[in-house]
Parts: sequence; structure tokens; C-alpha cells
Amino acid sequence: MSRKKVAIDVSEVNSPDKVKSLPKEAIPAFSACLREKIIEATSSRGGHLSSNLGTVEATIALCRVFDFPRDRLVFDVGHQCYAWKLLTGRSLGNLNGRGGTSGFQKMGEGPYDPYEAGHAGTAASAVLAMLDARRIKGGEGEIIGFLGDGSLQCGLTLEALNDLGRRKERAILVLNDNEMAISPSRGAISERLRLVSVSKGYLRLKERTKVLLSRSWGGGRTLRSLRKIRDWLKNALVGSNLFDDLGFLYLGPVDGHDVQAMERSFRRALRAEGPVIVHIKTKKGKGYLPAEKDEVGYWHGVTPFDPESGSPREEHPGLLSWSHFFGDEVLRAMGDARNVLICPAMMKGSHMEEAFRKYPERSFDPGIAEEHALTYAGALSLQGLHPIVSIYSTFLQRAYDELLHDCARMKAGMTLLVDRAGLAGANGDTHQGIYDPAFLMSIPGVEVYMPRTLREGHDLFESSLSMKGRILAIRYPHSLEREEEKGLPPEDPFSWRLPPLGEGPLLLALGPLGRRLEEMLLKEGIPFRAGKATRLWPFREEEVEALLKEKEIFVYDPYGTKGGFLSRLFAALEERGYQGKARGVALPEKYVLQGSVDEQLRECGAHPEQALEAFREGR
Repeated sequence: MSRKKVAIDVSEVNSPDKVKSLPKEAIPAFSACLREKIIEATSSRGGHLSSNLGTVEATIALCRVFDFPRDRLVFDVGHQCYAWKLLTGRSLGNLNGRGGTSGFQKMGEGPYDPYEAGHAGTAASAVLAMLDARRIKGGEGEIIGFLGDGSLQCGLTLEALNDLGRRKERAILVLNDNEMAISPSRGAISERLRLVSVSKGYLRLKERTKVLLSRSWGGGRTLRSLRKIRDWLKNALVGSNLFDDLGFLYLGPVDGHDVQAMERSFRRALRAEGPVIVHIKTKKGKGYLPAEKDEVGYWHGVTPFDPESGSPREEHPGLLSWSHFFGDEVLRAMGDARNVLICPAMMKGSHMEEAFRKYPERSFDPGIAEEHALTYAGALSLQGLHPIVSIYSTFLQRAYDELLHDCARMKAGMTLLVDRAGLAGANGDTHQGIYDPAFLMSIPGVEVYMPRTLREGHDLFESSLSMKGRILAIRYPHSLEREEEKGLPPEDPFSWRLPPLGEGPLLLALGPLGRRLEEMLLKEGIPFRAGKATRLWPFREEEVEALLKEKEIFVYDPYGTKGGFLSRLFAALEERGYQGKARGVALPEKYVLQGSVDEQLRECGAHPEQALEAFREGR
């Protein structure tokens, strides 16, 4: 496909003050140039494309009205900030790379990012905290939150809006409404936004009034006067909305690609005496046709692609991802009317689209509402259905209480598919899937597994569907596997495989990377005896007792922190008086910044090559 190239170089417009100085007539071309920069960066390095293409004009308008960094801007989720990075002097040349610019706001990158988050729902709470801190400590400057419409589905956002709406100080929340979170936004709040945005009576009367007044002398002055009664008129025709009821001054809807219209609304917000919502309507993916036409979320987060054709740069013939594999497993399982699929907001990322398409009456996307998703799943189980919950590891963190209190405590059986287990690569410290083993192991009634082969994954999933009263969590990375592994002979994935006593340490290596370490040891000719621990928790007494006979045990867990499987196993051995040598490699308990997974593994000392050296040196 051919795309029009823009010849403007925006590298010199690298601060909000310089954005203010742009003549109005230059803004459309300038916006197009920013989009080209974003497409160029994401096509070569991957990243969040559609959300950033949709927020270009809004970011320009914010820079032209507010005084940054004296004023503070908080993005929610944070992946909408690529234009903001460019307009505050940062390069996207090494986007999401080690030592490069993060794809989210990062306080360490300079004074323009006062907060940072990779999960939705945090901005309103952060804005309220900054508002109260300014009042308590003294200070000045406006505080602005930039929310996506998907964030309104978060209980955290609604809690913060409820609190913020009763305050008297001014805070400005910009609601970026594109009717999409990652996939299309769902739920009553999204439907209400659509009603407010497209009410025919209100919009028709508004447009006719503008046309009539523009034809008369003094019409502009009259039009400005009419703005004073606009809120009353809108309420009469549309009815009050959620934000009015919560105590916000509601402004909008405003065209989110009309910089001058947004500037007027932002300046009006600055005259308010309390909290304000500015509702802007944008087109997700604007300026790049494949992203504009996307209805499922394919262009939300992208791997490197050819910007002309839209095709991915890296093809993997004969390989599939673990997420694709479990998507296929779920599709097959949904043939049983007792099974119910719950996938909060990540239907596309976890490759559950086909199950949603074929079984819509038993497939549920509650939006970015992980807490609700888990409590809902637990209650479904208590009604005699079998919930299959597909959720990223990093988002499961948000539902710990619900998993413990509303599911496991009441013996609600379910299959919990924990996608993106392990290091997250470019998404960095907000998205690492390395903490769930430690917190899942702390919940009675939860069993934790990590298959090393697709055959093990199939057997685990199949068995989980018939379990009652237990939560079976299956962790898996997104990384690719060979399809022919499905032909491996069956093994019991629920029992450890411990080889007979003999020469060399016993190696318990987890996940696909564990298999790679075994292959490297074999190639080097280093003696070892391969065990298998697909079940990470709970330990069975007879299996731990069998380990007590081993002279040396080496554990390799590149998918979880030391506080997970490794420390639990070593503690169990110590409690039973183990006299041998127990060593291992796991991820440190730290926040790991963005980079490639290979770089992150090396930083953590958990790359298979480093595990090989640790195994060799300790002998």
C-alpha cells in the first residue's frame, strides 16, 4: 500500500513551548509527521501503534494550552504517550530497547513524566494524590489525567472518580474515547459513552445553531453567549451522564482530531472551580489505514512490520506460540456446554477470538476488570459450570484478593491459564510475568504447573477440565514452539519424574528454557540426570522424600523469582534435614527494565548459558 510521505522534520519541535509557537495552519502537516515517526519506530522495533496514532492531535493541543512541566500530565495506561515523548525531546529510535526510551511514561527519563504505569486504571488516583499533595505541601500548576475509555471499566478508576468528584479543587481528566480498549470496549459504561457522543437530537441542533449564527452579523458573539446554557440544553436532550452525577463539569464530546476545538475546551476547563472531564472522540489507528480498519485489536501492540504492506517482518514457519496453542485447546474444550471462557480485555493477545466467535453465549470479556473477572469466575463455578480464565501473569496480580477470598476459599474449581509467564521483553518492568508463582503458591487450593512441551500442555489442560474444588493454574510464555512436539509420547504431567540414583547432579529445569539447558549440557558432555517437575506446587511428600537421597540438586527456573519454586523447594528440603548440596538459578526479586528477553535473562544471571556455567562451576 502506498502512503503519503510528509516532508516536515519535527526534530526541532522538541518541547511544549515550541509546539505553542507553531502556526495553526502548520498543525495538520505537523500531526502527519508525528504519525510518520510513530509508524517508523513501531514498524522497526514493535510497540503500541494504534493507541498512539489516535492521540497525536490531543497531545499537541495539551502542549499548546498547558505549561509543562510546571503542569503535570499523567497518562493512563501510559502506552498512549509516544507523541508526548517526541514533543518533550525524546527519541523513539531505540523504543523499548535496553537504555532506550520506554513505551510508557518513565519518571527517570526527565521532568515531563511525573508518574508511570503499565496497567490501566491508575491515572485518576494519581491525579487525586497530586492534587492533595499540592494542597498540603503548597505548590502550583495544573494536574491533568489522560484516560482511555477502556480505563472506565476498571474498578480502580471508578473508585478514584467517586473520591475526586467530591473535591473542590480543579483537576482535569481528558477522556480519550475511541470505543476501543485493546479490542472493542464492552459494557454499560461504554454504551453510555456512545449514547452521549452520538445523540442525534443534541448533535443536530448544535450543528444547525452554528450554521444559522454564522450567517448573521454578531453571530459569533451570540454563539459564545449560548455556551453558558449548553450544559442545560445537553442535559435536557441527552440526560445527565455518569460524570455529572459524580460531581464533574462535563465538557464534550469534542473532536479529538481538531486541535483548535480541543484547545477551546481545555481553556474552558481552566476556568472551572472543581474537577472537569473533557470528553474527546478519536479514531484509534488514525493515519494508518490497516490500523484504522482494525476491529479486533491486531494493531494495538505490534511486532516489527513492513509499513507499506502491513505484513510482519518476522515469519516463523512450522512454529506457533504457546498462546496460539492454548487458544486452540480452549476452542476445542468449548464444545462442552459446561465450560465457560472468561478473558478480561486480552482476547486478541491470548488468541481466544475464535472461541468468542463460535461460542459467544459462553465467552465473556468483562473488559479491564480483572478483580471482577475472577470473582465472577468463582461464582460461576459454584453454580456448576467450569470457568476457563485466560489472563496475563502481570494482570493476574491485580486479582490476588479475589482469587484467594472469592475463589479458592470456597473451593471454586477452575482452569486458570496464566499467559505471558516469564520475562516480558520490550514492555519492561510493568509487565514482567515472574511474580505469580510466589503469590499463587501462598493460596491454599491453588495448584501451579508449567509445561515444557505442547504435549504436557495439552494433557494438563485436558485434565483440568474435569477437576472439582481446585484451581489449576497453567503458566506458559508467549515464545514459540515447534508443532511436532504434539507427537511426543504421553507422560503424567501431574507427577514428578525422578531418574534412578546415579552419576551427576539431579537437574530440575523448568519450562521450554529448561529443555534448552538440558540440550546444552548434553552437547557439552557434562554428566547430569534430568528430572521433571511440571507441577510447581504443591509438593507431594513422597517426592520430596525421594529428593532427600540425592547428593546434589540443581534447580533452573528462568520464569519465576527466587521466592517461588526454588525457595519453596529448598525450604522443604531443609525442613526435612537434607544433607546434600542444593543449588540453583532463578530470577532475582527485582523490577526488570525493558529490553529483549535475551538481554533481560543475562541481566538477571538466568540465561541458559549462564545457568550452564553455574552448573559447571559448582561441581
